[in-house]
Amino acid sequence: MILTSYRIAASRIPGAGKGLFLDAPVAAGSIVVAPDAIDRTYTFDEINADPALSCLQHTSVRWFEQRYTLSPDWPDECFVNHSFAPTGLWHLGFIFANGTLAAGTELTVDYRHLLAPGQVEEFTDADSGQNIVGYAWHESIASSTARLAALLAAPRC
Repeated sequence: MILTSYRIAASRIPGAGKGLFLDAPVAAGSIVVAPDAIDRTYTFDEINADPALSCLQHTSVRWFEQRYTLSPDWPDECFVNHSFAPTGLWHLGFIFANGTLAAGTELTVDYRHLLAPGQVEEFTDADSGQNIVGYAWHESIASSTARLAALLAAPRC
């Protein structure tokens, strides 16, 4: 569920297709996207072992530890693109503003938080050309927790 007004338009990221753009400013540390309608999670092994699920693996997103959701209906949240310098912070299925975001900002997250540990994304980072490789769970949660704590501890204007 996207909690601010937005639009879907051509991404500014080369090769990314469409992106999600904010229509209004968002304060640093604010929740921009919250999970909803999640009725089931799967282990990566469950997804890969079941032919009906494995064909949907490209829609999988790590939720927590080694549990993943599948989004074959492609909601608008799926237009949040990857960046190694993201405007959004992925943390336990929520996307927080990773700084003060102006209207017109394209919302991006670091896909390394969403992938299985060691999983290599099918495309590379548009800016650096580097592979996007999934973090281990402890690395993902430790880094996103530290960043969220820093965002929330910063003085508010």
